[in-house]
Amino acid sequence: METIRDQKFAGRTFVLDDVVFINCELKDCDLYYSGGDHEWINAKFEACRFHWRGPARNTVMLLQVLGFLKPPTGAQPQVPATSAVKPN
Repeated sequence: METIRDQKFAGRTFVLDDVVFINCELKDCDLYYSGGDHEWINAKFEACRFHWRGPARNTVMLLQVLGFLKPPTGAQPQVPATSAVKPN
C-alpha cells in the first residue's frame, strides 16, 4: 500500500484503494473508491466529493435502497431490475 504522510492537498484527485493517509488534510478533492483496502489516520476531509465505483458503489446503492443511507440530494436510489433467473 502507498503511504502519504503529513501533507495538505487542495483540488486534487485520488484513488483511495490501497492508500494510507496519515496526518493529511484534503480540501475540495475528488476521491474515488472501489472497495479495496485503505486507511485514514488523523486525516481531515473538507468539501471533498466521494465517487463510489464497482463493489463499493453496489454496497452504497444497497444501503440506500434499504434506507440505511440517504441518497444524494435530488437523487433516488436505483432499485436493480429483477430477473426470472435467480443467481443461486
